[in-house]
Amino acid sequence: MSVVKVSEAATALPRAWSSRVLGRVGTASVKVLRMDELPVKEERHAEPEALLVLDGTLELAVDGEAVTVGPGEMYVVAADTAHAVRPGSSGTLVIVEADGADGRTPMVVTAEAGRTPEGRGGRR
Repeated sequence: MSVVKVSEAATALPRAWSSRVLGRVGTASVKVLRMDELPVKEERHAEPEALLVLDGTLELAVDGEAVTVGPGEMYVVAADTAHAVRPGSSGTLVIVEADGADGRTPMVVTAEAGRTPEGRGGRR
């Protein structure tokens, strides 16, 4: 594996909230995406996921509570925890999440009314 330029990988994505798998570690996928200030629907996953903000700010609602994750900070969403992206999130986000039993990126367990960006709400 060669060095991955994460910021360049995020810039090369076709649109905000679409993600690219940068690599795998055990049963987890490491992905990058660009945030664009717009909200994302509430969702739950069967496994925990780590959200690492490289630059910018991630505004979350976790079980109804506001959480702000700044540059260089990481937030781990516990398994089966309702979480949504609030308006105002922008920058580069790295997501680490366990693959499903079939080896694919896990499916979202639930999603509420709101915006679902490309690549979310199914395989990311």
